[in-house]
Amino acid sequence: MSVIGIDFGNDSCYIAVARAGGIETIANDYSLRATPSCVAFSQKNRILGVAAQSQIVTNMKNSVYCFKRLLGRKTNDPLLQYEKKFLHYNIESGPNGEIGIRVHYREKEQTFTVEQITGMLFTKLKDIAEKGLQTKVNDCVISVPSFYTSYERQAILSAAAIAGLNVLRLMNENLATALCYGIYKQDMPEADENARNVAFVDWGHSSFQVSIAAFVKGKLKMLSCAGDGQLGGRDIDMILAEHFSDEFMSKYKINARTNGRAMLRLLTAVEKLKKQMSANSTNLPLAIECFMDDIDVKSDMKRDDMEKLCGHLFTKAENVMRRCLEESGLQVKDIHSVEIVGGSSRLPALKNLIQKVFGHQPSTTLNQDEAVARGCALQCALLSPAVRVRDFNITDIQMFPVYLAWDPEVGEGTSELEVYPHKHVVPFVKMLTFYRSAPFALRAFYKGPLPYPDPNIGVYKIHNVQPNAAGESQKIKVKVKMSLHGTFAISSAAMHETVIEPAGAPEPMEVDNQEAATPEDKQEGAPPAGETPPSKPQDDNEAPKEEKKERKRTITTELPVQTISGSLKAETVENFHKLEVQMINDDLNENERIDARNALEEFVYELRSQLGSEDCLANYVKEDELSSLLVALENMETWLYEDGENCEKQDYSNRLSDLKSKSDPIKQRKLEYECFPKIFEEFSRSIMLAEKTASLAKSGHADYSHFSPDEVKSVDEAVQSAVAFMEDKRCLLAKASKTSDPPVTVSVLQAERKLFDSKVSVLKKPKPQPPAAEAPKENNTNNKDQSASQDGNADGGEAMQAE
Repeated sequence: MSVIGIDFGNDSCYIAVARAGGIETIANDYSLRATPSCVAFSQKNRILGVAAQSQIVTNMKNSVYCFKRLLGRKTNDPLLQYEKKFLHYNIESGPNGEIGIRVHYREKEQTFTVEQITGMLFTKLKDIAEKGLQTKVNDCVISVPSFYTSYERQAILSAAAIAGLNVLRLMNENLATALCYGIYKQDMPEADENARNVAFVDWGHSSFQVSIAAFVKGKLKMLSCAGDGQLGGRDIDMILAEHFSDEFMSKYKINARTNGRAMLRLLTAVEKLKKQMSANSTNLPLAIECFMDDIDVKSDMKRDDMEKLCGHLFTKAENVMRRCLEESGLQVKDIHSVEIVGGSSRLPALKNLIQKVFGHQPSTTLNQDEAVARGCALQCALLSPAVRVRDFNITDIQMFPVYLAWDPEVGEGTSELEVYPHKHVVPFVKMLTFYRSAPFALRAFYKGPLPYPDPNIGVYKIHNVQPNAAGESQKIKVKVKMSLHGTFAISSAAMHETVIEPAGAPEPMEVDNQEAATPEDKQEGAPPAGETPPSKPQDDNEAPKEEKKERKRTITTELPVQTISGSLKAETVENFHKLEVQMINDDLNENERIDARNALEEFVYELRSQLGSEDCLANYVKEDELSSLLVALENMETWLYEDGENCEKQDYSNRLSDLKSKSDPIKQRKLEYECFPKIFEEFSRSIMLAEKTASLAKSGHADYSHFSPDEVKSVDEAVQSAVAFMEDKRCLLAKASKTSDPPVTVSVLQAERKLFDSKVSVLKKPKPQPPAAEAPKENNTNNKDQSASQDGNADGGEAMQAE
């Protein structure tokens, strides 16, 4: 099983995977590394990713994009009004005020939550990863902006659960970038006091984030983070689009703001112009054909003009960088370097600002588009047991302070507590102690400037709290945690009741809920665990007696905690997951139906082309059969574009099978006639070779003297039989017409040749090796003996051969 990292962007997403050879980015089914964050709906199925983006202009109301900033938000959120200028689909309010997106899907109007739309995109990303890796994908790490609150983070976790993904961590984008930068560095300092401080500037499609991290060998610690969720590359695009809209209004008398499709085309054009400005300071043209009312428009702009129009955006970016530097507590001289990532970070104006604020020219050692995804994949590899990675310690910080509030009891001086201050280490677990005699509630909320209209995180009701036997309050310990995902929760609560057992009470055999005394117990005067109070002094004259003393023990009772928040409930997420699985199956069935229709359509065109060409099938079909088949193809084409437009898969498959039953005999006939010459040629060559070998054997040739007369005779008979068979079949084929089935088939010829080869296989018998020569004798012999030996050579050779 592979572990992946997902860079979930407002405009596009990247998927990276950790493998034994390192980190690599997965390409989608269009061989692109970036997958657009777009989900579209049609009458029959959903369209996801690249295909969805390519049809936004023609299917504008049913194409959902730029929805990342809507996660966890309500319809009364001021951010929604700001976002609406970028969106062209219908948004409505749900039962609890949540944002619903209304589309036309499967021939009816349907409303989906933003979590469902995000889950659909995650389904596509999961499918891309599984196809690219050829294995099942389950565990992942997903990136989020560092300024996301608990609501927004919980919404992404719900979306991932809808898609069937197990999120090991929601990782802040700046932390993922820092991890991608630091884990491969081998020249980091060893001591904490010599830590290397690196600033990371990330200007993406919809947000601007700056962070400073301290690196030592094998460690990474975030020092400060700052961001602006309404400052991205799309804001520059919108300002340029507004500028050109005003220009076209005065020059061509057309208002692009009233036409959604025209505005989308203009935004696409100005985005390309902005990218050109990053590398070129000269005057650059902008031209769009048939922009509105069949009018072609054109204009131009320089980089300096763009920077003047967007000057206030660059001022906001400078303020964010200065705030991050101030919160880190560092001076400019303490910054080692500045790394830039994000699609909009290529603008020269931003690089000048970085030089001005941090005193360093920005470095581009990281992949500006894929660094976040690669960092997420590395974090996933660190968390997953499936991959072995060098240990690397990561310390993140809390962006906004988290407080707890409660209804105070009599005598309590305060009713709220700062649990996790700004820049507190994340993740972190704390144990809080309360004294209560009845059920109570805790309210968690953020304090300070927040990019979210509702500071509340949730209300946590702790039930089953009871007074002790004396009617007094009992100690309640509440465990609160800031998780790896950056979400706050109260994970558990327990009531600790101290019980005094009377003297003489039997020792319990086993006590499961007994625990060692806590520091609070010791402060209250309870004896340490395992000790007994000192006994009374005794009189010397009195015989010592064994006294039975009272015992004190603590009983721990787990208390149910009820969480009330605006996040999706577990049963709702489960229902959405089931609906997503059903939609996946519907998409699969629809894709198979479309493939079946395309296969039928392709076959109709291909067969018609072959029948219309004389060197293809036309020579192998009768005139009346050809006319009938052409009419059938014409009728099939008409049916495809009329009544057969939306038929079921089986209907297309049946019609394709019917056409193949008519055309396959013709294709087989053509194949048979084309293969005959080659089969006859090869068969004739085998016959000639066998005949020649048999003739040489009959003539007494030395190389073929090892064949017996019976073997040669059997070869002659096989040759004569094969020649007669060949001549007979040649005559039959010469008389046959190509428009009718041949009187003999290729399979019959091949079988006959195989039989012939088996009959003449005796010709492959190897010739025996000649006898080995005798070694010369060591003793010298007289000439007579040598002569006698020479005279007997022939007889000896014949005897050896006979043996």
